[in-house]
Amino acid sequence: MSISKPRRELTRDSEKGKIAGVCAGLGDYLNVEPWLVRVVFFTGLIFASGFFFVLYLAGWLILDKKKPDLNSHRVDVKTKVWQGGEPPRDAIHDIKREFDELEAQLQSMEKYVTSNHYNLQREFNRL
Repeated sequence: MSISKPRRELTRDSEKGKIAGVCAGLGDYLNVEPWLVRVVFFTGLIFASGFFFVLYLAGWLILDKKKPDLNSHRVDVKTKVWQGGEPPRDAIHDIKREFDELEAQLQSMEKYVTSNHYNLQREFNRL
């Protein structure tokens, strides 16, 4: 039994894009950084300006916009050396700090729900 991967679609990613999101969408589709696609595009624009300009316009007009990500609260850990932002070690410390805060909140809720005060309050609300 084989598990099939979800089919990827080529879309414009205007959220990560600079102009219309064509390079960002192409980078996402090819699983490369968008800045690499932009460098290749602008290099091509300099040497063969008309062709790459028409390609970009066609991509802008033909490609659908990427649908918003429903998992926007997802934590992305940087795994590649060239990715910008904070170093992975700092990202791991931030994630650990967030999980520690969530654990403290969960312990606080658990302590309240298992207390006599909660049971007494619940009995009063039932009256």
